[in-house]
Amino acid sequence: MKLFRNRGQQVIALILLLSLVSCKKYLDLKPQDGIIRQNFWKTKEQVQAAVIGCYASLLGPPAGVSDRPLAEYLFLWGELRADMVSSSTGSTNEELEIMSSNILSSNSITNWRSVYRTINYCNTVIDFAPQVLENDKTFTQQALDASLAEAKTLRALMYFYLVRSFRDVPLVLKATSSDQELDQIAKSTSDEVLAQIVKDLTEAENGAVISYGSQASDKGRVTKYTVNALQADVYLWMEKYNECLTACNKIINSGKFGLISGGNSNAWFQSLYVTGNSNESIFEFQFDQQKLNSFYSMFRSRPRFVANSFVMDEVYTVDFIDDTNKDIRGDGASVRSTDGLIWKYISLDFNSLRAQEESYAHWIVYRYADVLLMKAEALNQTGKGAEALSLVYLIRQRAHALAQTDRAADPADKEAVADFILEERAREFAFEGKRWYDILRNAKRNNYARLDLLLQMIARSVPADRQQSAIAKAKDKNSHYFPIYDYELQTDKNLVQNPFYK
Repeated sequence: MKLFRNRGQQVIALILLLSLVSCKKYLDLKPQDGIIRQNFWKTKEQVQAAVIGCYASLLGPPAGVSDRPLAEYLFLWGELRADMVSSSTGSTNEELEIMSSNILSSNSITNWRSVYRTINYCNTVIDFAPQVLENDKTFTQQALDASLAEAKTLRALMYFYLVRSFRDVPLVLKATSSDQELDQIAKSTSDEVLAQIVKDLTEAENGAVISYGSQASDKGRVTKYTVNALQADVYLWMEKYNECLTACNKIINSGKFGLISGGNSNAWFQSLYVTGNSNESIFEFQFDQQKLNSFYSMFRSRPRFVANSFVMDEVYTVDFIDDTNKDIRGDGASVRSTDGLIWKYISLDFNSLRAQEESYAHWIVYRYADVLLMKAEALNQTGKGAEALSLVYLIRQRAHALAQTDRAADPADKEAVADFILEERAREFAFEGKRWYDILRNAKRNNYARLDLLLQMIARSVPADRQQSAIAKAKDKNSHYFPIYDYELQTDKNLVQNPFYK
């Protein structure tokens, strides 16, 4: 069965292919180590090529660079330390170590270089694009502001992943002379990094476009709504709930997004995960026939991961009386219950697998359901439990969630509502790289008032012979962040290892 593509996606694939050619010309004007040549920044077309280069870096490393694709890192960082994936026949020793809470600074999964590579591409646009105003009179201030908004938002997204994964990290805001070598720079505190993220997004919101004129471009490039979704996520992490609500409401009140109907479960699945760029989508990494993702090898050919039995047993559950009564997000969508295969990236529908050459499921960063559940979380934390629950039930109704997973939480019980929202996020975003960050955000709230969430997660996921050691580690808050990779410590003498790993 061939994977179908709508006309808009075909157009964007062609645009991206042509843009990548332009981007290659941009890269060809630099030595292979990535030094930016001043004579490149002359025309608006060169600015556009450089911006597209930032997006291209989200899909994989440059030619000749041996590294995991960025989306693979984001999956590993967001899922391995959580409770929804289990090891399988293809799991590597490094992956097993993280899953058992035995994380070493020599583990290459903690290598942040691909994230800083994208940051460096963004920095080159931010540093050099303004001079094109003087060189190309057809390049307008409005066009410059839009390009800077894209670069600043992508930079903010990358730093948000870093700060949630490592906490204190180097804050590099100028283009470095090499894609492979960071300047010798010390770490900034997480508060300083978050402040810069907020600043970047505030500036980006003013310049970002509402639409590029096509559905695929609006989902594959930064729009004003991408900025708002990231703002909401950042403010939720920072426990700034009113600001989170403001950002969510900008998206909701726009009237441009909605939940894909779950009335036809196959149509829902194909729209959201197969075709991609749906009305529910806000921002997705645009894999296609020209640029495949690595998900097929991760989840199908020799699976490195399968779903933890907890996913079907407790997250979605099963109706043993009526097998047609099921949460559409569970069996045949997120997971294949017969063998635990992680399904949403390797299938065409509830029954059919993709071929390896069709492995171009998008990596979804934000969609409308995320906005609704972020708003619900913020509402609950501001004492509006009833309003929060109304959003949760809107999500559940779309998905035909089973009654067994309904907590029937008291709107006045903030902790019970928070737990219900967290559980609903697990159902809605299974294997989308959000689970660890969701657990950690809820655990650390109010000075780690809910550390028990982390400890319960360990009991579900870590092998029995490692559980006591893992639980003891988790009681140290410094262990909730990755170590700095050994190579970075060796090449940047100003870096200091994260406290837990000294």
